[in-house]
Amino acid sequence: MSAIRLWPRNLAGQMAVLIALALFVAQAVNLALMLRDRADFRLAQATRPVAIRVADAIDREAQGIRPIPRDRGRIRRADRDGIPAGLPRMPQIAAELRTQLHEQGVEVGRIDTGVRGWTAMDDAVLSRNFPRPSRQRRAADRPDQALLIAIEQPGRGWLAVIVPWGDGGTVRLFWRLFAQTLILYGVVLLPVLWIVRRISRPLRELTGAAQRFGRGGDAPAAVEVRGPADIASLVQSFNALQLRVTAMLDEKDRMLGAIGHDLRTPLAALRVRVESVEDETDRVRMTETIAEMNRTLDDILSLARMGRPSEPLTDVDLSALIDAVVEDFRDLGQDVSFDEAERLRMRLRPSLIRRAIRNLIENAVKYGGSATVRLVPGTTVVLIEVGDRGPGIPEARLADVFDAFTRLETSRNRDTGGIGLGLALARSIVREAGGDVRLANRDGGGLCATIELPR
Repeated sequence: MSAIRLWPRNLAGQMAVLIALALFVAQAVNLALMLRDRADFRLAQATRPVAIRVADAIDREAQGIRPIPRDRGRIRRADRDGIPAGLPRMPQIAAELRTQLHEQGVEVGRIDTGVRGWTAMDDAVLSRNFPRPSRQRRAADRPDQALLIAIEQPGRGWLAVIVPWGDGGTVRLFWRLFAQTLILYGVVLLPVLWIVRRISRPLRELTGAAQRFGRGGDAPAAVEVRGPADIASLVQSFNALQLRVTAMLDEKDRMLGAIGHDLRTPLAALRVRVESVEDETDRVRMTETIAEMNRTLDDILSLARMGRPSEPLTDVDLSALIDAVVEDFRDLGQDVSFDEAERLRMRLRPSLIRRAIRNLIENAVKYGGSATVRLVPGTTVVLIEVGDRGPGIPEARLADVFDAFTRLETSRNRDTGGIGLGLALARSIVREAGGDVRLANRDGGGLCATIELPR
């Protein structure tokens, strides 16, 4: 999970990480190749001069020009392998040296190697073999280690060789490549980041405009057209689409207003005529029918207008708002309880949220006989829980009841329920506010409807 969170979500960050990784991999491959070449060069540097000197010394001794000494020089005669057993061995040096000697026409027996620290005696050995300028130069650049080589001459004893042995500049090579990597990051990564941010800025503005437009309210201003040609074309297309959708929504609102007016006028006329009906029972039933038709018409128009709310966002006390809705039900004699909560300031559309809460409480009272309301504030979200002890809803149908005009005939019939718009309208209101509504069956029976609002 932590690795996923470290991966940036924006385009500029992803491009930066990918380019940084690509440069790192390229430099790592370059370092590996250079280290391999340096190791081959170091191996050749340690064996070729030794092979040449050994072959030359053996040849001079064979011609009687100069015997190989036993007490001085880089190459000395010995009766046995004098390399201590505890020193680390270098088998690759021995194998390469055997190959080099074979190319020089010298066949030898065993070859042993060992690495130890550089000593003053080794300086003395070098001082007898090099002139003073070279001795001064080597004293200033004294190696850390000495490579001991023992070469067996069958029937003639051993030859002992001492050569300088260091890290071959590996540490310097690493820091040099590290500095090169930093320079590459500065030369390549920074301009690329600047270019990517310049490209992604119009995309971020376009995303923000789309989110604001999707939340409803007044249509946002047109996004400034800038950036590369393809992104500018995308922004122009979005601006044109926004204008068309806004015009369609305006036309829809005008049509809904006309429908509502045309339907409410005859209903009002019927309500007046009902008063002239002499039979009290018929008059009450007709009045209730007209009132139900008005409520249904309000729900249908409210659901159709979601996405274009006319109510502005307002700072309200959510706890007080819920308490006011609960008091309305108590005034009607309904068994509705609310666990008192602390004041909670939130920015929302109070009339719409009130309606969503009222719809949930109405469902709980109709199908459970009572309702329990709780406000649960969290760090990032606020939960409004409305519970009842009714028959509940089958698990397979929990999502279906949010569809408009959907009723569960077994428990949500016409005698106890409406036309199936309460939950659909509540969810549309809450989703317009950036939250959601969830339903879950309670342990022991009943249903719990939860409104989740972002803080």
